[in-house]
Amino acid sequence: MRHPGNKARFARTTLLIYIIIGAIYLFPSLSDGARLKDVASIGGVRENQLIGYGLLVGLAGTGDDIKNGFTRESLANMLTRQGLAMKDKNIKSANAAAVMITATLPPFSKIGSKIDVMVSSIGDSKSLHGGTLLMSPLRGADGEIYAVAQGAVTIGGFSAGGAGAGVTKNHTSVARIVNGATVERELIHAFEQNRTLTINLYQPDFSNAIRTGVIVNKEINNVVATTVDSSTIVVTMKEGFQGNAVNLVSLIESLEVPVDAPAVVVLNEKTGTVVMGENVRISTVAIAHGNLSIQIKEDTRVSQPLPFAPRPQNGQPVTGPGGVIVAPGGQTVVSKDTTVTVDEAKAQLMLLQKGVTIQEVVRALNSIGVTPRDLITILQTIKAAGAMQADLKII
Repeated sequence: MRHPGNKARFARTTLLIYIIIGAIYLFPSLSDGARLKDVASIGGVRENQLIGYGLLVGLAGTGDDIKNGFTRESLANMLTRQGLAMKDKNIKSANAAAVMITATLPPFSKIGSKIDVMVSSIGDSKSLHGGTLLMSPLRGADGEIYAVAQGAVTIGGFSAGGAGAGVTKNHTSVARIVNGATVERELIHAFEQNRTLTINLYQPDFSNAIRTGVIVNKEINNVVATTVDSSTIVVTMKEGFQGNAVNLVSLIESLEVPVDAPAVVVLNEKTGTVVMGENVRISTVAIAHGNLSIQIKEDTRVSQPLPFAPRPQNGQPVTGPGGVIVAPGGQTVVSKDTTVTVDEAKAQLMLLQKGVTIQEVVRALNSIGVTPRDLITILQTIKAAGAMQADLKII
């Protein structure tokens, strides 16, 4: 006979198991989390783009053509600044190339720090291999100089050939200089004095924004997180907060937040790529898909007369009815033979039940031999029938 106390404990344990199982089924998306620094950015902490123009020298005859006007003018101006009177001189050099320089200035970069630069040919240079970039200023969107670039380039490839053939590895008209630019101007930030921060989600979503605000209020003391819209959460520090904005950002970035991705299906018909989220659902639908191939082949046939065939009068070629060519020695007939072949594959009718996951859909479609391009057509048709609970994007 079971003891009453054991029976009560058994009932409580059973109830707890049912509660846990129910929570798993009711909140499946909460089990997947990510660090806040991976799904959001802090307002005001951003990169800035830099651009500049420069000359690449030291090329082994693979530079711009001497007829290139801006390269010739750039060489003349550069040599003039070095004390040589090169204006209106006929400069001929295939060892130099005009290039555009691009770089990214990280946030809070200090004077003297190094950044990488990308060098791209804008003339008709065949290869930038072995070149050296001369000192070139890099400007921001405001026109101010923020960095200066100079150094030897690397392209990770080569280009060689002769009059009749050549060989090229990788792209030789774009190069890179690691730590090739020195920061000369800092962006002014009063970040540590801020008492309010803004969290901007990379993918706007009201559910994720609400959950992020709740977690920030729960995990960090003496702050108030307010959700403004689907991508913005404003965090305000109270008087009792120990630290400044830098400490607060460090705490915020390490928080684990649940990420609820929308139901999206992305199709790229150019490459046959199909990407589907885990939340995509399909209503009850029957699918029958078969391939139809039509091949049209046309051959031209020529019927040549025998040597002793009857000849027309006067021995002159004439054209008879229907465009038939009548030539001396008989008739030469040109005809076209057209063959049409139709091959229709037998389609299998497949029934998908309501509420199935995308994994089950893909498994079922793969079982009947559906290719990625067939899958694109099937998914578009399912969406058109109103049986897909997802957003369909075609890129």
